[in-house]
Amino acid sequence: MSEFEDHRADGGLGAKLRRRLVRLYRRRGASFRPDRPMVTFSFDDAPASAFRAGAAVLESYNCPGVFYVSAGLLDRRSPVGLIGSDRDIAKAVRRGHEIGCHTYGHLDCAQASESELAADFARNAEALQALGAPEPPATFAYPYGEVTPAAKRLAASRFQLARALHPGLIDQGVDLNQAPSVRVEGAKGEACAMDWLKRAEARGAWIFFHCHGVQEGGSEWSLDVNAFRRIVGEAVARKFDVVTAAEGARRMRSAT
Repeated sequence: MSEFEDHRADGGLGAKLRRRLVRLYRRRGASFRPDRPMVTFSFDDAPASAFRAGAAVLESYNCPGVFYVSAGLLDRRSPVGLIGSDRDIAKAVRRGHEIGCHTYGHLDCAQASESELAADFARNAEALQALGAPEPPATFAYPYGEVTPAAKRLAASRFQLARALHPGLIDQGVDLNQAPSVRVEGAKGEACAMDWLKRAEARGAWIFFHCHGVQEGGSEWSLDVNAFRRIVGEAVARKFDVVTAAEGARRMRSAT
């Protein structure tokens, strides 16, 4: 299903239970813990505000980010704002940011067959490479956080890491095929991020943050640009390694 404008994830009890049970399936536990705390800043759907305001904040600290792109949505209006363009992708690649997969059509993985997902992954990879991405995406974010055993199995075969939406820290043994991530947008986004940075620092773990846009004042689907600047500044001040998802996954799977 790809009707992005009209669709939200199933919030029913059955869907919540399914998402939890899938965490037990096809696990790829992180082999190592990081030498020091790590943080990743990611942007789902990659609205133009993330490519522009969000990237500008990260670049002011010489830090990379991850843009989870559905190439079929580029330049379209959406609930999270205007989606970025091919020029935004090319610029992000030149400046060292990671371009991740979010399916081509923003598919709900709970409502798509494995063959549909495989075709969609391939189409997105082809489109992103045509737009300047140097190689097929190394990491993936499940749209709406929806995952089934078939979707997880397929993602495990294609990506170094697949990111979900349940909150948590990534430490030794945590599943990289359904990695946790903390939402940091809306009115409470900044406070939430600061709290999780402290938790990650205390544990020496990897914290993965996600939002959609970054704009003045913030919204339900975006983080205020000044709040984002404070969050990134706090992570740098606390000596976190700010890494892409691909780099974080590599470190968690290798001792070097």
